[in-house]
Amino acid sequence: MWPRRGLDPGSVWAQRLRQLEQRLRTKEERIVVLETENAVLHLKLAEYQGLAGGSTKEVLQLYAARGQQMKLQKSSVVTQLHGAIKRLKQDLKSLHSFALELSKDFQRQSKTCLYQVLAAVHGIQLQNEAMRMFQIKAFDLEQSLQEVTERYEKEKQKRKALHNSLVELRGNIRVHCRIRPLLPFDDAAGHSVSQDRQRNFSEKVAYAADDETVLVKCNRPGHASVNKTFQFERVYNDLESQDAVFADVAPLLTSLLDGYNVCIMAYGQTGSGKTYTMLGPQLEGNLAFSTEEESELGIIPRATQEVFRLISEKPPGSYWVEVSVVEVYNNEIFDLLAKDSYGKVFGIKRDVVTTREGKSDVPLLTHETVENASEFLHLVNKGLQLRVTHPTLVHAHSSRSHLVVTLTITTVVFGDNFGTLWEDEQTSQRLTKEASCTFLQRMRDNKSTSSSRPSSPVQFEATEKMKQVKTRLQLVDLAGSECVGMSGVTGAALRETSFINRSLSALADVLGAIAEQRAHVPYRNSKLTHLLQDSVGGDAKLLVMLCISPGQKYLTESMQSLGFGTRARQVQRGQVKKKNFPLPSKAK
Repeated sequence: MWPRRGLDPGSVWAQRLRQLEQRLRTKEERIVVLETENAVLHLKLAEYQGLAGGSTKEVLQLYAARGQQMKLQKSSVVTQLHGAIKRLKQDLKSLHSFALELSKDFQRQSKTCLYQVLAAVHGIQLQNEAMRMFQIKAFDLEQSLQEVTERYEKEKQKRKALHNSLVELRGNIRVHCRIRPLLPFDDAAGHSVSQDRQRNFSEKVAYAADDETVLVKCNRPGHASVNKTFQFERVYNDLESQDAVFADVAPLLTSLLDGYNVCIMAYGQTGSGKTYTMLGPQLEGNLAFSTEEESELGIIPRATQEVFRLISEKPPGSYWVEVSVVEVYNNEIFDLLAKDSYGKVFGIKRDVVTTREGKSDVPLLTHETVENASEFLHLVNKGLQLRVTHPTLVHAHSSRSHLVVTLTITTVVFGDNFGTLWEDEQTSQRLTKEASCTFLQRMRDNKSTSSSRPSSPVQFEATEKMKQVKTRLQLVDLAGSECVGMSGVTGAALRETSFINRSLSALADVLGAIAEQRAHVPYRNSKLTHLLQDSVGGDAKLLVMLCISPGQKYLTESMQSLGFGTRARQVQRGQVKKKNFPLPSKAK
């Protein structure tokens, strides 16, 4: 580069030289730095080479050690494999031997099982043959048993018919016994007793051995166990329904229209099911009985339905039915159908007297005329509203009075002559129907004009040449005999208990006097026996429905009731008298 004109060439070259020298020094300094770095790198390289040499040695050593280890491991594995192969060969040999033994044993057991199966098949064939023979014998025995059972039932019916005939001839009291089931209140509630005694209280001791026998297990503390049996005309167990009970009662009702008086009486200790048997289940908080469940209806509603059914089969208008309801409370008789001046039903005290004919009668007793069972049940329910009850430890709705429901049936016969039988039955029925319709209309007219009891048909005998025959169906729900210590009654209830027990004792005394054929029978010792004099004394077919509780808690009372029933069925009152129906003869 040439210096510019006007400048000193020496200074230019000097400046140029200084720049070159500066650049040279810079290069030399850079060379020195690079040489220093190179030396450092050589040192590091030497160091790394030394380290690499050592690592190579170590790697070679490790490789040599690894090779040695691999050789040892291969040798050990080979040794182990040889041992395992040897053991496997031994196991295979053992398995082969075991398989041979198993095959031989299987063959032996197969043969044994085959023999056993063949033997079992043969045995089954023999058993089947024997079973077939047994079935043939069983079938023959069943046929024989059926024939014997049929013969037994026929003989039983004959025996029952003969027994009933004997009862009719002797005038015996029919006694049926009903054992109620165990109920929740049969435990020892209200008594301070031990748990063991509580269990004994709820133990069942009275059973129906058959349909004619009651078995009682007497397990009293300190006494040997004794089984006692009681025989009755019919015994109902705790599973038999109201239908079964009434089925044996119904035949008596036909006697009503044949001219016999009939009395059905429920007897037993309190809480034994008398009211349920006679009426059916009572409504909660109400003394009336429910008519909704027909299967649960008792003897009284069923008997009424049956009586009106029998009447419906007779010529219309030939029967006149009246009902009265009384209770014997504290030895006083109360008319439960009597009405005040406003027509409201309330109990009025009545008295019982003996007529000139020696019959019992209750003057001024209310008799209501009914034309069907519904009217009858309505009146009975009204009367039940007034019946006295009181809760006790034994029964929450214990009846404190004897209830007597009487159904009086007046049979009306018309004609010119009452001595002989009509030859033309159709003419008899036609004339009877015409005359009886007139009679019934007059009875209704008389009832509508008088507040007292309707006039007796006797008033029309002279004008209508009419004859009437009255028969009575008495349905009695006795109050229960009671142990004061068991019932826990006090005050007025205690007085009621005293009257109840005394009246039942009087009834037992009357039956005892009749059984012993005493000259004097103490009917007047109690209003109850005086009221029932005609029924108990032999003027009616009498059925006692004995009700007992099955629990150990009531053993004493049950035995007393069973004893009463046994004595009652031994009473011979003489043949029950039949009310002779006058039969008109054809007019000449």
